[in-house]
Amino acid sequence: MTPDLVLLSARLLDPGTGELLPHTALAAGGGRITHLGDDREIRALAGPGTTVLGLRQAVVTAGFTDGHLHPVSGAERTMGVDLSACRDLPAVRAALAEAVATLEPGAWLRGWGLDPNAFGGAPVGFAAIGPVLDGVPALLDLFDAHSLIASPRALELAGVTGPRRFEQAAEIVCDADGRPTGLLLEDAACEVVEAVAPRPTEAQLRARTAKVLHAMAAAGLTGGHAMDANGDSLATLAALEDEDALPLRLRVAPWCQPGADAEAVRELIRLQGTGGRLWRVAGVKLFMDGTIDNGTAWLERPDCHGESTHAFWPDPERYAQVVAELHEAGVATATHAIGDAAVRHVLDSVEKARAACERPVQHRVEHIETVPDDTVRRFAALGVAASMQPTHCCEFTRADHTDNWSRRLGEERAARAFRCRDLWDAGARVVLGSDWPIAPFPPLGVMAGARHRRPADLSLPPHGPEQALTPLRALQGVTVNPAWAAGEEHTAGRPAVGHRADLTVLAENPLDVSDTELAELPVLLTVVDGRPTHRAPEL
Repeated sequence: MTPDLVLLSARLLDPGTGELLPHTALAAGGGRITHLGDDREIRALAGPGTTVLGLRQAVVTAGFTDGHLHPVSGAERTMGVDLSACRDLPAVRAALAEAVATLEPGAWLRGWGLDPNAFGGAPVGFAAIGPVLDGVPALLDLFDAHSLIASPRALELAGVTGPRRFEQAAEIVCDADGRPTGLLLEDAACEVVEAVAPRPTEAQLRARTAKVLHAMAAAGLTGGHAMDANGDSLATLAALEDEDALPLRLRVAPWCQPGADAEAVRELIRLQGTGGRLWRVAGVKLFMDGTIDNGTAWLERPDCHGESTHAFWPDPERYAQVVAELHEAGVATATHAIGDAAVRHVLDSVEKARAACERPVQHRVEHIETVPDDTVRRFAALGVAASMQPTHCCEFTRADHTDNWSRRLGEERAARAFRCRDLWDAGARVVLGSDWPIAPFPPLGVMAGARHRRPADLSLPPHGPEQALTPLRALQGVTVNPAWAAGEEHTAGRPAVGHRADLTVLAENPLDVSDTELAELPVLLTVVDGRPTHRAPEL
């Protein structure tokens, strides 16, 4: 077979070993790597329709995969005002005032990326933002995407005048007199107001998603484990692939929420394996808790406000039953579990499911922000992947524990933040990701954060430098380990014959670049399924 793509004059880096292969060229056809060899023999394979690229000693490695991201729902959420750079309330007010000035009368304002640390000691709610949103229907996403601030006008349009009860652990936060503060915690509460807010059209969402995905490809991503098969997500991906506009390979996990009955679980099982050439449904996403910043995580001891004491599932045993049903059907689960009690319950549930049905199913836990030693040791024994986002630690917590996350936890638990190295040393497979739009998606930045544990601007000391990963481990966290977590280690994650031709090409060897310079390493070429999805002008 004549190859579709030939890469010459390259350095081929195997992320499994960290060694450069003896070959200088590769050929790909039918979406797979078909040959490795020297320039002369691989060039001879090329035909009239082959794309031939000389890389001038650039480094080719397995394509980078983000282990946890939300490409479609994130594309929609980030269509509003970017508040992620606002470090205090004056900056928030200024950004919102600028956006309000451009609104048509009666139009809604959306914002995203708001860090609760910007509120300082003030309660998180619309009162602290001031009169800038008076009369404006507005919804502002907190950075964790588990909470919103709704303006008084937005609450009025949604008919929200006081607290409500929900099937899941969610809350319309109210003051002592029962009046809403504007803070909405978790999906069920947020959806009450989101239901009356305008949404983009299908065409607008598709165009925005395509733009985001192409930016991801330009950053070196060839794939992602997408945790948002909700709403129109699957239809959006299908439409993009039909238009030949899908530049990433996506493994998509639909959600299973509290209240899911037997029919809902059967439908999740039925969906498995559906999709297209570059995307497919694989696994199920569940939630065991919320977030520490919101007081909705599930901790073994309350946080400093007496919060974070409950599971997201009002009946945690029902969660365990669902995991058992999915396991018996051979369906992998990915469970959001941030607090120590949540992570422990997920591991307990997986252990029970495996005891009841001995079949190989690859389960995983997402986030794992604070856990004790005995929990760390259980991941390897149970074969559960640890899916982690080191840039959350870098960008939203502080080494001196003055941030909201650390203050809520207290010194003991804040000192065991994002234990990437401990989990790795204990034998767990650590998968790295961004959780975009929670944190930026460029994989080199994620790897850099895992290595130096500092904000992207390097303005603060590292938080828990003893938990930093080595350069090779950080690379494995976005290559071989995501492949293993997907059950694809024999067909993906390494530049080997027979493996997928999903490749990331860098100007230099990422293992030789310093931790603080890694995020700026140029991405020269991104290849998915043997086709370039990003190509730097110099190539």
